[in-house]
Amino acid sequence: MNSWIDRIRPGINKLLQKRETPDSLWVKDPDSGEMLYRVDLENSQWVTPSGRHMRIGPELRFRYLFDGESWLAIDTPKVVEDPLKFKDDKRYVDRLKDARAKTGRDDAMAIGYGKVGGNHAVALVQDFNFMGGSLGMAAGESFIKAAREALERKCPLICFTAAGGARMQEGILSLMQMPRTTLAIDGLRRAGLPYIVILTDPTTGGVTASYAMLGDIHIAEPGALIGFAGQRVIEQTIRQKLPPGFQRSEYLLEHGMVDIVVDRRELKATLARILGLLRA
Repeated sequence: MNSWIDRIRPGINKLLQKRETPDSLWVKDPDSGEMLYRVDLENSQWVTPSGRHMRIGPELRFRYLFDGESWLAIDTPKVVEDPLKFKDDKRYVDRLKDARAKTGRDDAMAIGYGKVGGNHAVALVQDFNFMGGSLGMAAGESFIKAAREALERKCPLICFTAAGGARMQEGILSLMQMPRTTLAIDGLRRAGLPYIVILTDPTTGGVTASYAMLGDIHIAEPGALIGFAGQRVIEQTIRQKLPPGFQRSEYLLEHGMVDIVVDRRELKATLARILGLLRA
């Protein structure tokens, strides 16, 4: 028969074990290096005490945007995968597989429909975690689907951009999405429906050269990188040093490229006012 000490030994050993703090409890501030309590960050919509607007995905965007944190998820269209059979140091199909495992979505776009301050709206969110939010055939088809949904429901389209540019693995087929999305926006204009763009960090390349800069209203999050070519490429081309803050939201506001810079925590209220005025 085991002694009493043998019976309680497992419990004692468990108490004496070093308790590890889960890594997910803390997030490092990219600006100050300070460790931030994750719950506090979530409560501030992932805006750090230093004002950095950290990158977030479609799920959080929809939750922060729609009334009652409730929306109808709209399926994105299926497209032909890897039409060019592209391969560099890794096959394109493998990159897609990895991105899908990482994000849990088929491609870089997500579409939702709901109310913003009582105003019906379709929202399209670009996920930077999916291959840098790159614009390919799937993203282009998703944009067109979102625009058609807005037309059918007779409501505004709100687009949250976040991209490193066009998807090189799809070549010219990727670049063709620029004029295709432009035509979709033209359809909204002809129907008298607002198209509002929320520029988030980063918005660059072919996305900036197309639907990111064709909105009726352009709203940018603070500190977001917005531009076409990278700063280093521009400096090497023109052989000049660019001014401080170049390609950031605040610089673009000063030079008339965006209409307003809005803190993420104030974005829903701002959009509700805008949509209410446009509906009046």
